[in-house]
Formats: sequence, structure tokens, C-alpha cells
Amino acid sequence: MTNLPKAAALAACIAALVCGTSAAQAQAQAQAQPAKQPLRIGMTFQELNNPYFVTMKQALEEAAASIGATVVTTDARHDVAKQIGDVEDMIQKKVDILLLNPTDSTGVQSAVRSAKKANLVVVAVDANAQGPVNSFVGSKNTDAGRLACEYLAKSIGEKGDVAILDGIPVVPILERVKGCREALARYPGIKVVSTQNGKQERATALTVTENILQANKELKGIFSVNDGGSMGALAAIEASGKDVKLASVDGAPEAIKAMQKPGSKFIATTAQYPRDQIRLAIGIALAKKWGANVPAAVPVDVKLIDAEGAKTFSW
Repeated sequence: MTNLPKAAALAACIAALVCGTSAAQAQAQAQAQPAKQPLRIGMTFQELNNPYFVTMKQALEEAAASIGATVVTTDARHDVAKQIGDVEDMIQKKVDILLLNPTDSTGVQSAVRSAKKANLVVVAVDANAQGPVNSFVGSKNTDAGRLACEYLAKSIGEKGDVAILDGIPVVPILERVKGCREALARYPGIKVVSTQNGKQERATALTVTENILQANKELKGIFSVNDGGSMGALAAIEASGKDVKLASVDGAPEAIKAMQKPGSKFIATTAQYPRDQIRLAIGIALAKKWGANVPAAVPVDVKLIDAEGAKTFSW
């Protein structure tokens, strides 16, 4: 059975903190429009072959259990057709709330429309989706790129050649690259000599980085759009024997560990908070389901983690 008082309290808290309404108003709305029992939450992930999304899934299951809700999760494996089919399946399973981590922000529009037609509350998580979503909860990705590349620029003495290890062209990745370029543009002595797509995968990023290093003999730094790709880039840098510094985004456990090794070329990552994103998304969805006004977007802060900060950081 769904623990309605606890769920209502969570919705009330979220509403009071980020929706601009009072906790008392949200509590009253929640009690006036109770959820069906048990509450069913569906979440479709763009991938689950990534510690970041695995952590997010764990947080979802923990949060849902705390309010007595059941959870249905799927892995789109970066296949938008599969993700659309997964959403249609969740609609048939009568989920009340859909948390959507789109593999293609534009391509999932039909799934969003179907979910809304079925009267589901739809909250996009980590990456926004086009279509009638109720809200979007995600990291400040432009800040993430900016913070990482500001640190990288200062670490190489504010001058020298830098490369960008790009990724899949979804909004969060595009924003990180935008933030990075904006940061590097502040330093006249720094030149971006190469931007290549590592597809956010270790093996691909390793090969791409090897090619970048071969083609740019004077390279001083690399920015990777995610920690998964950065681990491949780090392997290539270490194998080359070159003094090329690496900065990234995510705060993944493997990256945090690599940064702490003596003399590591991996100098910083801008950490995201996957657990916080999920908790906020659930709270926003509950508040909307029970009648509260919710914001169109809830940006989540990020934090730069260097080797010293890595000693105490974890998701």
C-alpha cells in the first residue's frame, strides 16, 4: 500500500521549495486528490551500461520504496524506437508517473504525447524531451563544461593547444561543449585544435584520443564530455607518455579513483548529482499529480572536483 502521508509530505516539501507554493497548500491538494494504490512509477533510461544511470536507477528504487510505490524501468540502449515502444508498454501497464531519460530529445515526442494522452505525469530527467512534458530536472550542463575547462585552462598555464572529446549530439552534451568553449575563449593563449566524437564510450574515446595525440604534437589538454569517454582518453594519454592534462564531467567512481593516483593526468571532473535529480523528479511528479503547480525546469547545481576533492567525494 502506498504511504500517502509520507508521499504527500514529500510533494509538499518539493512544492514549497521549488514551486513557489506553500507546503500547506500542496499538502491539502495531495490529500484532496490521493494517488491510486499502489502508485506506479515508470522510468525509461537512454542506457544502463553507465555507472551514472545505474546510480540513478538505484536512487529511484530507494525513493520509490520509501513511499510504497512500485517501479518499472527499461533500458533503451540508445535506440529511440525501442524507447518509444518501452513507453507504450508502460502506458499499457498503467503507470501513474513516467520519468523519461530520452535517448533522442526530438525523437521521443510521439511517446511523450502518448503518455500525456493517457493522463500520465511526465517528467524528463537529465536530458529534456520535446513534447508536453510537465517538467524537466537536470544538471546545469553549461556550467559543467565551463567549470571543467576553466580549471583545465589554468592547469596548463592559460596557453597551449587543447582538444575537445565530444559525444552524442543531445542537449546536455551540446551544453557542456558550449560551456567549455566559452571558458577557453577567455584565454587568448589557448587554441582548440581538434574536436572529435568519442561517443562517450571508453573504447571509441581511446582510439579517437590516440588519433588526436598523433595529429597534434603540442597538445596540452583535453576536455571530455563525460567520464566514461575520459577513461579511454586517459588510457591513450598514459600510453603516449605525453604531459597532456584531462578534465571531464560526471564524477563517476572510476574517474574519482583515477584522479587520486600520484601524478595522474586526470586533473578534474565536474560532478553531477544523479541521486538528487531522481529525488527531485519524483517530488515534482507527485506534486503535479496531486494538483500543485510545478516549474517547467528544475536546474541542479554541479561542482568541480579536483584530486584533493576526490578524496571525500562520492555519488
